[in-house]
Amino acid sequence: MNKIIELVNNFALMSLLAVGGGTAVLPEMKHDTVDRHHWVSDTQFAEIYSLGQLAPGPNMTCVSLIGYEVSGLAGLVAVLFAFFFPACLLCYFVSQVWDAAEGSPWRDAVQRGMAPIVIGLMLAGCYALGKTASFDPAKGWDYNLLTLGIGAAVAIMLSLTRINPALTILAGGVAGYILL
Repeated sequence: MNKIIELVNNFALMSLLAVGGGTAVLPEMKHDTVDRHHWVSDTQFAEIYSLGQLAPGPNMTCVSLIGYEVSGLAGLVAVLFAFFFPACLLCYFVSQVWDAAEGSPWRDAVQRGMAPIVIGLMLAGCYALGKTASFDPAKGWDYNLLTLGIGAAVAIMLSLTRINPALTILAGGVAGYILL
């Protein structure tokens, strides 16, 4: 099958499953792009996601880099369209129903029911990415303990302060470059 069609099929489905944001589909995205199709490596996936966090705008524009890696400029455009357009359409139509149901008891029930699902999906995404970015059995325990320590330091810093997350990503990258 044409790689662009495969990209569109994968990212359009992920777009519709990204309840609560793109982080919710990170485990599936990693599985599809790294394990199933071998479009990018574990390391490339973690780096692409990190770049998406640093770049201005929606952090999931990083998916375009996967498309570019697979099929150049055509892949970049196809993945951007496939990942964002279906979700935009779904949001538009759901918002029409949502607004029409204002004051309905089921609307509040749906909203309360979705919260744990969204939190679970986001935690799964954080786990999948953290595992890839912080642990490499081939590099030894000293390397792994150091990367886990940097990750823990960033998590603690974000939990205790109101510092811009982009600065903690940069600081973690600098610390990794110097120490590793």
